[in-house]
Amino acid sequence: MWKFIKKLFFILIIANILFIVFGIFFNPPITITQLGGLIKYGKLDRDYISYDEMGSNVKKAVIASEDQNFFTHNGFDFKQIEKAMKKNDKKGKVVRGGSTISQQTAKNVFLWQGRSWFRKGLEAIYTFIIEKIWGKDVILARYLNSIEMGQGVFGVEAASKYYFGKSAKDLTKSEAAWIAAVLPNPKKYDPKHPSAYLNKKHNWIMRQMNHITLK
Repeated sequence: MWKFIKKLFFILIIANILFIVFGIFFNPPITITQLGGLIKYGKLDRDYISYDEMGSNVKKAVIASEDQNFFTHNGFDFKQIEKAMKKNDKKGKVVRGGSTISQQTAKNVFLWQGRSWFRKGLEAIYTFIIEKIWGKDVILARYLNSIEMGQGVFGVEAASKYYFGKSAKDLTKSEAAWIAAVLPNPKKYDPKHPSAYLNKKHNWIMRQMNHITLK
């Protein structure tokens, strides 16, 4: 039994190493979250594109919305984590997350959704590794290709075509901000039928995009 466990553990380590190396060059064939969307909504609307094909507006919009210190932190933004913890404590529930794009990429590509400490621990390990091995451009590309952006819609290219009938590289500043605005609750928010809150968030993202410089 012990030999079997050690063998299984060794296989898992090798598989993870290969998956991480694979991720430098390729997008994931499918993620657990994508599989869940396929099962729930009966579709997997996804269209992987290269980093350069994404254009600048959607990159700036998502960074402005989700992680403005993306290019300067090492995978973890402790100031934002502290702010999120204080706000959540004040509200008595989780109303704000402090996860970086790197952490969200680790979760979306390698893991599953949820708030358990075990998953968060694995997320931290994967985040540290991909920051060292992948680098910022690859992390951002994998994130923008795999992130859930609607019911059964994954990645900025599929979202761009679904919401605006065009490729991500052709999005205007406003359209890119609308796509970013649905995060982090794409199952609830819809740019086609924005709530007052979503309109407010969209306008905020538009202003913040002016301060984002792509490396």
